[in-house]
Amino acid sequence: QVQLVESGGGLVQPGGSLRLSCAVSGVTADYYVIGWFRQAPGKEREGVSCIASTDRSRWYVDSVKGRFTISTDNVNNTVYLQMDSLRPEDTGMYYCAVSPGIQLCVIPVLPLLYSYWGQGTQVTVSL
Repeated sequence: QVQLVESGGGLVQPGGSLRLSCAVSGVTADYYVIGWFRQAPGKEREGVSCIASTDRSRWYVDSVKGRFTISTDNVNNTVYLQMDSLRPEDTGMYYCAVSPGIQLCVIPVLPLLYSYWGQGTQVTVSL
């Protein structure tokens, strides 16, 4: 079955960096997209970034453009989210999710479009 496992979260000071990993297994579709989402306490889950398995097109929410970078390691079936210049407002639980059978990132990146989810990894940006 499809499984996604996130790792790499933690506590970091403002201006610091973290790299999140999402190990993906069990996807049999010829193409798919992987999305990163985050959810802060009391707020809705929001799409942060996505990458398509076809042409490697990428999308970022405006608030992270220029600071976050999504990438893939096809050998290890892992998707990364490099997060630099972190801000307190980046705090939240970060999830990766997969949407099988989709060739391009669908904008807006909505949670309901993704079928399988990881368990999440906590990111806290604070002094």
